[in-house]
Amino acid sequence: MTAAGERVDGPHYSEVELMTILMSREVRDGEVSACGALSQIPAAGLLLAKELHAPAAELIILNTAFKPFHTSRQFHFLAQRGELGLFFVSGVQIDGHGNYNLHQLGKDPERPEARFPGGYGGGMIYYCARRTVVFRTEHTRRSLVDRVDFISAAGSSPANVLRLVLDSIHPSCTFDEIRENTGFDLGATGPVASTPAPTAGELRVLRSVVRPKMIETGTYADWAQRFLGNG
Repeated sequence: MTAAGERVDGPHYSEVELMTILMSREVRDGEVSACGALSQIPAAGLLLAKELHAPAAELIILNTAFKPFHTSRQFHFLAQRGELGLFFVSGVQIDGHGNYNLHQLGKDPERPEARFPGGYGGGMIYYCARRTVVFRTEHTRRSLVDRVDFISAAGSSPANVLRLVLDSIHPSCTFDEIRENTGFDLGATGPVASTPAPTAGELRVLRSVVRPKMIETGTYADWAQRFLGNG
């Protein structure tokens, strides 16, 4: 048996559950927090935060039942008014300056190696949201690069002002593995802390409350059944 706030050892939770819980901890009570379409992990994280520590948070999960308006334009207007507190976004490539790429691969913009749907309004929302979490489930040199091939949303700023820095290391990884699989300098000048593990309470609510809610509301139901623990 474990107490609700007790940390849980790595083998008892998946990487997906860990990322979901870490994202949930970024949500603040009373804020408007959102994620875009095809954002399963942030969606679960938003719903978990609502259950655990942010009951007054307003959630926007685009293209699901948790969308308070009918058009993307209304969402963009909300962001432009400065009302969006937190936004989760991902990209095919992310570089050390915070730029992300959702459009195409290849150095020649006229003859790309691959094209993607892009991010409708992402470049604007990146600056309008008060906080943005950029995430990637694949940690390799092809996804975390020195410079993205195409800037869908710009995070660059003058030298030495803004750069991604390694903040913590997940229990399943080592510093050397992360450095080997990252295409830019990690910015670590000393020992790096371990990522705080999920608590038994966080896992219980994720599995017994959030998972059923996602299934019942059709919010990435197949994904929730497959990737979140049951009970």
